[in-house]
Amino acid sequence: MAGQAHYEELVRQLSALGAVKRELTRMLPHECPGGSAGVLTLLGRHGEMRMSRLAELLAVDMSVTSRHVAHVAERGWIERLPDPLDKRSRILRPTPEGRAVIAELDRRSSRLMADRLSDWSDDEVGQLARLLGRLRDSFDATAPPRTGAVQQPRTAVQQVPAPTRTTGTPA
Repeated sequence: MAGQAHYEELVRQLSALGAVKRELTRMLPHECPGGSAGVLTLLGRHGEMRMSRLAELLAVDMSVTSRHVAHVAERGWIERLPDPLDKRSRILRPTPEGRAVIAELDRRSSRLMADRLSDWSDDEVGQLARLLGRLRDSFDATAPPRTGAVQQPRTAVQQVPAPTRTTGTPA
């Protein structure tokens, strides 16, 4: 297991990744803000899916996901089809226009990375991609809990469970 100083440095470096994210956001087409790009990228990567799954992958609330989905649907980049297994749900699928936008987003982001990492070796870029993927997997909200999970620090004041009611009378 890594030492505390390594974890602290990792947190500092991850905080600094905001600059990378901002640069990636600046290269997006004007008509495709970050949330819309996230929707399209995930649909491009994972294929059609329900909105609930998309919200899970985006790690945002369903209402936020709905706004992003509405934006891309209004532009004709996705279609919302009835789910054959649950008529109340919709399956989201990129349209041909949406796939063209996804391809353009991929080209722009790849070009930006190639430009900014031009002095990196192929091995270094590959190693960073592998390690970031592993880091993401370690934080995957859909994964089962890990053994050895981080325990909350104990404090001098312990939480006392609320008393249980034993009668049906109001408190």
